[in-house]
Amino acid sequence: MKINVVIADDEELFRVGIAHILTRNDEVNVMFEATNGKELMEYLSSAELLPDVIIMDIKMPELNGVEATKLITKEYPEIGIVALTTYNTKPFIRNMIDVGASAYLVKNSPPKKVLHTIKQVYFNGFYYDNEVMKIVNNRYSSSNNDSKKSVFDDDFLTPREREVLGLICLQHTTTEIAEKLFISPRTVEVHRKNLLEKTGVKNGAGLVIFAITNGLVSPII
Repeated sequence: MKINVVIADDEELFRVGIAHILTRNDEVNVMFEATNGKELMEYLSSAELLPDVIIMDIKMPELNGVEATKLITKEYPEIGIVALTTYNTKPFIRNMIDVGASAYLVKNSPPKKVLHTIKQVYFNGFYYDNEVMKIVNNRYSSSNNDSKKSVFDDDFLTPREREVLGLICLQHTTTEIAEKLFISPRTVEVHRKNLLEKTGVKNGAGLVIFAITNGLVSPII
């Protein structure tokens, strides 16, 4: 099994460097390197096989990472997007998460963390480290202070779906959730599918945002 990855970054030295690091890992296949968002979208529109994960810079010419992420989230929701950028401020992080980024890393992250994040996005749909999760919590739970209860009826989600959702928000994999709840991985996937359908979101990252926004889980840190 190989995780197919595309890198979009206008800085050639960094792009080539991260591609070299990733290709040294037997579990990763770098399919394409784009110099900007426009080139990335053109590649996706003609690709016979879509990537599993895109490493996305934010500041790029032609089409920046924010706008490209918006388009990809809408047109190719099955692709995970890892924002990898020099900008580590709350507005940039919030903006990328709002438009659909599955993870957020700064460019001085160690290669081990980048690989770990790619694998988490591939297997679990998203990955937010503690700092990013704090921003997510503050961003969405604070806007919900006057209504601690969910906007939905108590039976909107079944008790089991709530358990699965809580564990998804804690970034557990399907296998880990199955072990904790003493059910099969296939059953976990059925619950995950039901959660996506009920909430109307596209992926695991969307489930986390939805859960926090609507008070379905306690703040996660």
